[in-house]
Amino acid sequence: MAKVHVKTGDTVMIINGKDRGKKGKVMQVAPKEGKLIVEGCNIVSKHVKPRKMGEAGGIIKAESAMYACKVQLVCPKCDEATRVGRIMDDKNGKMRVCKKCGAKFE
Repeated sequence: MAKVHVKTGDTVMIINGKDRGKKGKVMQVAPKEGKLIVEGCNIVSKHVKPRKMGEAGGIIKAESAMYACKVQLVCPKCDEATRVGRIMDDKNGKMRVCKKCGAKFE
């Protein structure tokens, strides 16, 4: 099983591609593929066919999956994109920490 450095609900910054510099919340993570979906980023146009009687079809805008290596976690304390370190904590076990300021991610 592959591991991804972000979890659902984390705030991330895109570091590569057309949406570079944008911040958003992680909506979904697929560790097997190493991909994730970020809210408001990597928008694509999808052609949708009407499925039921009376349902409208057309072109809709939706977020698409992107590789997890193209995002960095945003530290809640220093509000910067940072790499993630891990430390052992007494009560919680492994904790993720900011490599720049040492703040813990909840």
